[in-house]
Amino acid sequence: KWTGIPVSRLMEGEIQKLLKMEDRLHQRVVGQDEAITSVSNAIRRARAGLQDPHRPLGSFIFLGPTGVGKTELARALAEFLFDDEQAMVRIDMSEYQEKHTVSRMIGAPPGYVGYDEAGQLTEAVRRRPYAVVLFDEVEKAHPEVLNVMLQLLDDGRLTDGKGRVVDFTNTAIVMTSNLRDLDSLRGHFRPEFINRIDDIVFFHSLDRDHIKQIVDIQLRGLLKRLADRKIHITLSEAVKDFLVREGYDPVYGARPLKRALQRLLLDPLALRVLEGEFRDGDTVVADLAARLRQGSGEAGPDEISFAKGHALHV
Repeated sequence: KWTGIPVSRLMEGEIQKLLKMEDRLHQRVVGQDEAITSVSNAIRRARAGLQDPHRPLGSFIFLGPTGVGKTELARALAEFLFDDEQAMVRIDMSEYQEKHTVSRMIGAPPGYVGYDEAGQLTEAVRRRPYAVVLFDEVEKAHPEVLNVMLQLLDDGRLTDGKGRVVDFTNTAIVMTSNLRDLDSLRGHFRPEFINRIDDIVFFHSLDRDHIKQIVDIQLRGLLKRLADRKIHITLSEAVKDFLVREGYDPVYGARPLKRALQRLLLDPLALRVLEGEFRDGDTVVADLAARLRQGSGEAGPDEISFAKGHALHV
């Protein structure tokens, strides 16, 4: 539990965790040093008792192109604060472009259609009061919906359609937007809305070096899943470079990488595991097929070859 505890009574472990917050977030988010620093500073302010206790733990708007880590940082923040990346309430603001959708967010008042249905936002936070609340593509929301969010940012609470007060003071509020700069932001949102946000956080485009670091992060997850089956895998640097080439897109950032990993590595590996080629206790060595190393052959799911062997130190 991260709030309601005087800072003088914080456990030493919690203090050390806060002091090393950037390191923890960097384990999951690549190439966004300024964003990680901004978020870490805001959370430390809240935990040190320097933030208004009647407002959310922190409120941020993440600006930048698609596929650069905005949502991943929100997940990493949930894992850091609440030890569970699933401690996140995600609201797709493209569903809130009309005035009447306010009632969908907080519930309809008595006598109105839909009164029996709980608000998507208020009910989710009522059930899970310790969470990161992610408002995706916030620029698409109707102004009346933004007014509701203004109250939430100001007071740290909302009243739902049934008259219940929902507490947001144990949540961190993250809004994402594909707007690229401050001028675009100011042209889209009223000053009083922007002024309620703790930090406007800019995300930069990713380059190939960043994608290679993300490949390493993704592979750590794969290694852990295979370790549960007592199967070990090592990948050559050539395989990693191949995945970077296939998974990098200057427009979509790291978005295509997950599909490239599935298509080129996970799908063919899954076939071989199911066919019994690799069993518990085996070490799998993944390298590029010889024909690809020689510069021939088209990219395809069979370009990475798998063999039993000893661990490669790469």
